Amino acid sequence: MSKEILQRLDQLSRAALASGDLLPVQAQEQLMRDQGLTFFVRWVSTLAAKDAASVSIPGGPRDPNFNPFLPPAPALTVDDASSTHNIVLNKFAVCDLHLVLVDKVFSEQLSPLRDIDFRILADFLALQNGLGFYNGGGPAGASQRHKHTQWIPQADSNGSLALYLDKLPTQAVAGSAHQHPALAFEHCFVRLSDSRDPVALSDSLLNSYRLACNELGLVPGQDGQLPPHNMLAGQGWMLVVPRSMELVDGISVNALSYAGCIYVRTPEQIDVVRQIGPLGVLARAGYASNA
Repeated sequence: MSKEILQRLDQLSRAALASGDLLPVQAQEQLMRDQGLTFFVRWVSTLAAKDAASVSIPGGPRDPNFNPFLPPAPALTVDDASSTHNIVLNKFAVCDLHLVLVDKVFSEQLSPLRDIDFRILADFLALQNGLGFYNGGGPAGASQRHKHTQWIPQADSNGSLALYLDKLPTQAVAGSAHQHPALAFEHCFVRLSDSRDPVALSDSLLNSYRLACNELGLVPGQDGQLPPHNMLAGQGWMLVVPRSMELVDGISVNALSYAGCIYVRTPEQIDVVRQIGPLGVLARAGYASNA
């Protein structure tokens, strides 16, 4: 990945905004604290437009026969950026340069993430940091079956694993697995390599993902697919969370929710999150921890 790609993405984003092909979400937000963790709870006022396109913010059910990635919209796609993936601006972006990294050939979203998936993600993480994430299946918030990961840049208002760092060991060895004391649901943090070399970081991402899946008992079924789960990578860590359901009292929970950003469809759902608590919402969407 090169800085030229990022420059092309920035130019593409400006053009797509001007043409109306890019429809970034507009949200009003409230901050909520839970167990010392700060969450952005955002009511998305542009949700009606995304509902009209048969999707939900920022992930959810849609017509299974519709695949926007074969081919992706030309106005949102960087041409020839990768031999294996299309780099696409998320039409309903939650922030500037919200990217979808899409297989050029169809494979199921719930098939295990592979080396090539992490190589494209590592290119962005090594160059720009930010957060890479994956919604593994409908119960984990995925709106498409076609294999893809996502990436958002690092910014104060963007989702990040930084909210967990003060309770994770600062001297953790790369490849070691850990639990966060405030999370009462099944999860696994794995310390990533500090290398800024994309190949070394890609290897660390793949090995960490396999370790987390093993720790959590996420193994492929006879169809080769994994149980629903979310994967997040950034700020030197990977987080994997097994998922039991997408909706908690009508609130869609996906990987960004576990990065501190919970998106709701109505102002009333802000009160629901407040009553249950952000961590309560995340716990109900996953599995109770045995720890």
